[in-house]
Amino acid sequence: MTDHRRGLTAGVIDTLLWGSTVLYWPRLKPAGDWEILGHRLVWAFLFMIALLCVSGRFGSFIAIFGDRRTAFLLVGASLSITVNWAGFIWAVNHGHVVEASLGFFMSPLITVLFGVLVLHEYVRPWQIVAITLVGAAVVMVTIAYGRVPWFGLMLAISGGLYGLCKKQARTGALESLGFETFVVAPFALIFLLVEASAHGSTFTTAGTGHALLLVGGGIVTVTPLIFFGYAASRVSLVLLGIIGYLAPIGTFVLGLLYFHESLPLPQLAGYALVWLALMLFAVDSVMATQRTAPVTVEITDRRAA
Repeated sequence: MTDHRRGLTAGVIDTLLWGSTVLYWPRLKPAGDWEILGHRLVWAFLFMIALLCVSGRFGSFIAIFGDRRTAFLLVGASLSITVNWAGFIWAVNHGHVVEASLGFFMSPLITVLFGVLVLHEYVRPWQIVAITLVGAAVVMVTIAYGRVPWFGLMLAISGGLYGLCKKQARTGALESLGFETFVVAPFALIFLLVEASAHGSTFTTAGTGHALLLVGGGIVTVTPLIFFGYAASRVSLVLLGIIGYLAPIGTFVLGLLYFHESLPLPQLAGYALVWLALMLFAVDSVMATQRTAPVTVEITDRRAA
């Protein structure tokens, strides 16, 4: 198997694992949303520390503490992804799976918008059209729901902020992920201890199987990110981004067929606008990559050398 195909395989695995987490969180009941999130953060950190030690990258992880700029950006990334996961867990456990998928559909385009507004990156005409369509879709969905789709917007914006911080941090995948989990794990542990003292903990009272599922929450959320990091170094970001659309599609389908959530026609029209925007975005990205393919290959070869 070629290196490119291994990267492609890792990207597909990342997407399938991430998309399937929507089936995992409801199985953690009777634990509440905050207890689930707390365990997810603590066990993800311990899992990452073990990986850093096994891979020999623990020293690189420690070096981040001496780089103020990188550390600051990764703190931002950590807070953003924590908000993202908190919103996702809440959405899944409270009947908003379809709305969560809307947020993840919008996230790549929100990332482009941040690139333009914050990093002053050049935006191509069709990207402007795609972003405009997303804005129109949010208005349509708001009218159809009778309220602003706050959960979808929160997931999209926090995901975009995460990508913005990670892009500027420019550090290794395992090291950055280890630092991100380190930032929030102590607060999560304190919360779990206080909550257990005040109201008890399902971790110790709901059986061994339940406790193992809570531990697995950290591994379940970190593992897709590891596959993503492996894939990102072996395939183009355009291809990786297009593969990534499989996850919210899966979440959307599961929301309708498995969780039996409703999607009236007016709301479906808004979602259709988002899908149209993503199609324009994907086609434009592929065409832009093909036009710059010789330059991209040359840069890749130099880095490999």
